[in-house]
Amino acid sequence: MRLSIARLVTSVFACFIVSLAASAQDKPAENRVTFVVVSDVYKMNAVNGRGGYARIAGAINQERARGGTVLVVHAGDALSPCLMCAFDSGEHVIDIMNRMGFDMFVPGNHEYDFGKETYLKRMGEAKFPVFAANLRGADGRVLPGHRDEMIIDQGGVRIAIIGLTAQDSHEKSNPGDLRIAPVQETLEERAKELRAQGADMIVAVVHADRNIDTRLYDLGIADVILSGDDHDFRYIYNRRSVLIEGGEDGTYVIALDVVLGQKPKADERLVWNPRVRVIDTADVTPDPAVAERVAYYEGLLSQELDVELATLGEPLDSRSAVVRGGEAAWGNLIADAIRSAAHADIGIMNGGGIRGGARYEAGARLTRRHVLSELPFGNATLMFRLTGAQLRTTFEHGYADLPRPAGHFLHISGAQVIVDTSRKSGERVASITIGGKPLDEKTYYSVAASDFFLRGGDGYTEFNNETLRTRVEDAQLIANDVMVHARRLSQIRAKPEGRILVK
Repeated sequence: MRLSIARLVTSVFACFIVSLAASAQDKPAENRVTFVVVSDVYKMNAVNGRGGYARIAGAINQERARGGTVLVVHAGDALSPCLMCAFDSGEHVIDIMNRMGFDMFVPGNHEYDFGKETYLKRMGEAKFPVFAANLRGADGRVLPGHRDEMIIDQGGVRIAIIGLTAQDSHEKSNPGDLRIAPVQETLEERAKELRAQGADMIVAVVHADRNIDTRLYDLGIADVILSGDDHDFRYIYNRRSVLIEGGEDGTYVIALDVVLGQKPKADERLVWNPRVRVIDTADVTPDPAVAERVAYYEGLLSQELDVELATLGEPLDSRSAVVRGGEAAWGNLIADAIRSAAHADIGIMNGGGIRGGARYEAGARLTRRHVLSELPFGNATLMFRLTGAQLRTTFEHGYADLPRPAGHFLHISGAQVIVDTSRKSGERVASITIGGKPLDEKTYYSVAASDFFLRGGDGYTEFNNETLRTRVEDAQLIANDVMVHARRLSQIRAKPEGRILVK
């Protein structure tokens, strides 16, 4: 009797195991697509064990090893600003990215820093797809090698993926006669058409500021928004749309799993759920082939750049919030250098043009590499002749956003400005002195500034061919002026000293 019971229990247990196995086999596989998001990469090597192309590539390899559909997207700002970009206009970046297997690249505003022809040349060298639905040539046609969107079929679900370049590129960069339409308007039009064609989900890969991102998200124009530009690290989800931005330099890489339900019936929305995973690149294995290529380019740079210019008598700080939000030692140093080189009454430098994002301790040695890291755009020093009234307008624009940091924040040399933030924008400048004397709105002053301003960069309109007083062809690089100035000083003691007083 005991043997019979034992056999019965064994038989039931065996059937239970078979039943579980059958159930597991009958369970449908998860219908999932994974987006790996990268943007705003300016440093090709790791910093403090995080970021850089080899570790980004390692994170990509790790995601692809998981299996399933994986799409790696770069949301813009690759060709500039970076240290070696000043020498080869981003050629090495394309070489490295070609080895990483990006599935989609959307140009950011900095892709146009070296002008239209260089942009087209670099994109022609790319072995990865370039998407920009709001970008057209001067003739209104799609640019060679570019496309607006792609549609993938993921388990019967049709996903439309649209690329949108930075709409403010004409203000921030140098795209020439390329036409760039507004992001929201273009996305609304394309999303409506694609949904009418049977797209179940809209994914927008955009290079846009946070105000545009947030508006797209709030309006629900796209189901998924993958963004670059602000260097923000954020993820928000409201059960209708998800917005992802992955910071800068690949310090962390975001992987977004979109788990899809069944294909919806007519007039129904797709049921889906996001799962976000943050990949700390300190924990990934760098891709050896990419690491080898980065090392090759770093070797080329070292031969020319590791040359000492001066020692620091005071600390320097070029982190974004510092140089875009108030008087800073780096800003003073650069403004002093270009004013001296141009023999001008004043020198001005926009905070957004200072890009090193680093702190330097007193006693450190400043090298060519440091200067070019801080000034990677290859901008040149020009001389302008502005009236006091034009200068007042310039300063009002420079300090309009205080206390919020902004790229158009102005650092100055040869002048002092008092700003009253209790006043409304456009009426905030309470006092201006030039060379120790009150500003005379009818007097003309010589102003040393970047050629970026001549192009209307950051919204400055007073710097134009009418006020220009030097030949662009004869201009020296700002970085060269700073190097000469630093070598002449031998010891640099730049520091905030009350040039810009904020009340």
